[in-house]
Amino acid sequence: MLSNFLTPALLGLVVRFDALGEILVTTLIFVVIGLLFFTLAYFILSRIFDIHHEIEEDHNTALAIIIGAIMIGISIIIAAAIHG
Repeated sequence: MLSNFLTPALLGLVVRFDALGEILVTTLIFVVIGLLFFTLAYFILSRIFDIHHEIEEDHNTALAIIIGAIMIGISIIIAAAIHG
């Protein structure tokens, strides 16, 4: 009875268990690459703008919104590049 509820279709699994390891390794590699690019982009932005001083000490809300929007845009680009 319980085995009827543990079928891959009912569990919502998209891949077979024998291919799951390869997919997990590939996903982890792309996550690391994406995080490296995101860190590089943040490092470049922190060199262009004095983010710490402007946002935390001067309370520059406009710059915080712009930096946040740039980071979201970079994240979308990285996600699209990883997805293919």
